[in-house]
Amino acid sequence: MTAPTPLVERLKVGALTIHAIQAGGQKLDGGAMFGVVPKPLWEKRIAADERNRIQLGMRCLLIEHPSGPILVDTGAGNKENEKFKDIYGIENQGGNRLTMLEDGLAQIGVRPSDIVLVINTHLHFDHAGGNTRLGANGSVEISFPNATYIIKRGEYEYATHPNERTAASYFDRNYTPIEAAGKVEFVSREKEVVKGIRVIATPGHTPFHQSILIESAGERAFYLGDLVPTNAHLPLPWIMGYDVEPLVTLETKRRILRQAVHENWLLIFEHDAKVPWGRVEHDGKTYRLVDSAG
Repeated sequence: MTAPTPLVERLKVGALTIHAIQAGGQKLDGGAMFGVVPKPLWEKRIAADERNRIQLGMRCLLIEHPSGPILVDTGAGNKENEKFKDIYGIENQGGNRLTMLEDGLAQIGVRPSDIVLVINTHLHFDHAGGNTRLGANGSVEISFPNATYIIKRGEYEYATHPNERTAASYFDRNYTPIEAAGKVEFVSREKEVVKGIRVIATPGHTPFHQSILIESAGERAFYLGDLVPTNAHLPLPWIMGYDVEPLVTLETKRRILRQAVHENWLLIFEHDAKVPWGRVEHDGKTYRLVDSAG
């Protein structure tokens, strides 16, 4: 298994152009990714390798917005060592000592210094690792120096005060340098951060996880983050073992997927290695993907 392709895919949501950048691949244990769902069920949807890991993506968004380029999540970054990359199956090497995220931005024609806003769904290493980067001299630098970073206040507090269960997912170097530089705008509730882009609380995976609703000209797309990491996780009880509040995830999924069907949202999957987005329906028993063409 290798890093998912293509590097960049494009869609329109009303007047907004959105680029989905595959910021690399990762491989995580299939049992952990599907929690209480037995392997004979989940492996029919995503095959496992010899180490019981399934191939995942790290799909970030670059939104062309009148206020400037907006980036949603930043992948795993370039600060981790080879042992870490092997454990988590990180495949994100790019050019110039950076990652596939920067390669994707370059393909679109956007420089890191052009980004005006970075929105983090949460601060786990595979979603916020690219917030900062290891510079040529070995120091940690802010990856998008002219951007304001939108982070849920509760998530920042949760990340900077981890416990034995959560510490493996949170690394201060991914976010404390940004806060120290005064580049974080903390949000505490649902908010339209710029016209047509709204952060919405979707707790469960972490208590302060947030997802992003993109609206333009009557069309809506919803970036799920880790609420529904792949299209295989659409059934309500198919919840990751990584979720710290799985029963909260269950009710959040029920609420969000019901609204997505009712309002015909396009759902964007962050970790799906093959399906970037699609619309869903409820067939009377479960939620399922009915359109992956956008």
